Amino acid sequence: MMLAANVMHFARVLRGAGLPIGTDKVLDAVRVLPEAGIASREDWHATLATLFLTRHDQQPVFDEVFARFWRDPALEERMRAALLPKVEGRAPKAASVGRVAEAMSATAAALRRPDSPPETGIDATLTFSAEERLRHLDFDKMTRAEWDAARRLVERLRLPVPEARTRRHVQSARGRAMDLPATLRAMARTGGEITRILRRTPRTRPPPLVILCDVSGSMERYTRMFLHFAHALGQERRRVSTFVFGTRLTHVTRQLRGRDPDEALARVSRAASDWAGGTRIAASLAAFNRDWARRLLAQNACLVLVTDGLERDESGTLGEEMARLARSAHRLVWLNPLLRFEGFEPRAAGIASMLPHVDAFLPVHNLATLSDLAREIA
Repeated sequence: MMLAANVMHFARVLRGAGLPIGTDKVLDAVRVLPEAGIASREDWHATLATLFLTRHDQQPVFDEVFARFWRDPALEERMRAALLPKVEGRAPKAASVGRVAEAMSATAAALRRPDSPPETGIDATLTFSAEERLRHLDFDKMTRAEWDAARRLVERLRLPVPEARTRRHVQSARGRAMDLPATLRAMARTGGEITRILRRTPRTRPPPLVILCDVSGSMERYTRMFLHFAHALGQERRRVSTFVFGTRLTHVTRQLRGRDPDEALARVSRAASDWAGGTRIAASLAAFNRDWARRLLAQNACLVLVTDGLERDESGTLGEEMARLARSAHRLVWLNPLLRFEGFEPRAAGIASMLPHVDAFLPVHNLATLSDLAREIA
């Protein structure tokens, strides 16, 4: 019973840190651990990692939680557990530390007995503005509380895109051109007498905005925040079309409608069966060029592509599809979270084939970069 309880609480901490651990995996761990052997810490670590992990990028978070939890399974001393040394071997990434500490704290509060004395909180927040700190904090390093605060800030962002001139006209008292049909209709109502010459001016409207978001495993956290931004844009503007792609293209404009962003993102996740999976950028762009480009990229449309450019399709057609996309769109903006690294160079084959066809190449890893996007499109 003690083994089952500890494994269950360990899985709860992993879920709090962002790993998808279901009840079926917990039951498998309880059954397999006695057979695999629990005397060796290395065997214990390898068995749980095999059962709980589905992607390589989850390994640092798992190592951090394992090092902290199994050195202090009761979690009775929150700060002491947070300061314990890490397990030898693979070092966890800095991005995982905040989420792991938050998940450990939440589990410690849940396990604390009702008759225990109240826990003394330690305020480690810096003295400068929390909002300013959030503006420059990487999305992948945010705790759950920071993520919720950043999401609320994203929902208030606006995209001040100037309106584009169309071929249609509207009546205007200060228009430079005469509105001959309207003037003739007015003359017919007065028996052919010219009482006033009506004028017109070109009609303007916001240009269409098309968003293509990569939802593969390496992009999941950045794309999720950007989709909150896309949801806010859809509430403000009418002509916003959103697509997500991993191994295939999915149109999610209808799923993003509605006032509640959480419900909208849940509908998008259900619609995209390849969420947090592999990446086939060339095939997805080919599907968009074939089925959607002609109807959506007219009238000075701006296209925003959110992806890291790490292509797994070896067909060699990515450059051709990007060139076709650039010819169809009035402006093509590529947002890549890899630009957050100072030493980034476009050496990957996919990135090198895509880069010559974009009008702007920008990072997308924090709130400040989303503000820069608004200025770039404007």
